[in-house]
Amino acid sequence: MSDRIVVYQKPTCSKCRATLALLENSGKEFDAVNYYEVPLTVEQLRELIDKLGLQVRDILRSEEPLARRLGLAERQLSDDELIRIMVENPDLIQRPIVVRGDEAVLCRPPENVKKFL
Repeated sequence: MSDRIVVYQKPTCSKCRATLALLENSGKEFDAVNYYEVPLTVEQLRELIDKLGLQVRDILRSEEPLARRLGLAERQLSDDELIRIMVENPDLIQRPIVVRGDEAVLCRPPENVKKFL
């Protein structure tokens, strides 16, 4: 288990930028993973959800226009189906997700990252 902090983020996301700034200001070393350039696999997203201790729907950005077009809030989809859809459409994943070892936190708000500082 690595103790290094890893941030799964989208560079244009304001919450991601704020989380990264908090980490940079803390002096802690971390890795930032742009999951648009380095896409998550189904297995990786499932592992992140497990570390977060959340349900799959908890990390679904249900207000995204794509989620509305796909009717994701109304459809009865299995967790596996939702994870596959989110991997194929990363805009549907809540962000940023910060991981350290076996723990993860969704940094909405960005101050949630202080758990690891």
